[in-house]
Amino acid sequence: MTTPSALERPTGVPFTRRLAARLVLLPAVALSLLPPRRIRTVLGVVRRGAAPATAAQAKKARDAMCATSLLCAGPKGCLPRSLGSALLCRLMGGWPTWCTGASVVPPFNAHAWIEAEGRPIGEEMPDDYFARLLSVGPAGTSRAGC
Repeated sequence: MTTPSALERPTGVPFTRRLAARLVLLPAVALSLLPPRRIRTVLGVVRRGAAPATAAQAKKARDAMCATSLLCAGPKGCLPRSLGSALLCRLMGGWPTWCTGASVVPPFNAHAWIEAEGRPIGEEMPDDYFARLLSVGPAGTSRAGC
């Protein structure tokens, strides 16, 4: 038996941003297949020269990824969604903090997300629901392991 669910996809995302999201979708999915160490290395190179992303930039990037891809909009698409959002922010000239972690209360739940201005972007959980295990922030602020 399955439980019916509906994906909430953002509307009103401009065509050019949706096109850019499609451009970064394949690299994001490919990155999601790599081990965490390699992902951190690749993102460390990609973020060079980028200013910290604002919360508005990060939200626009996340919305574009969810509007463009059912995989990213789905409940199990957090890794490609977060990677795609970070890459899309980079195309816009900024870099959010890309994070992976686990829930702090049982049951175990792994998750990946982006943060900007010190807050998770587009997440329905409280800010302290997930403990960071790995993160790649704007140049000079990266934290690996907590």
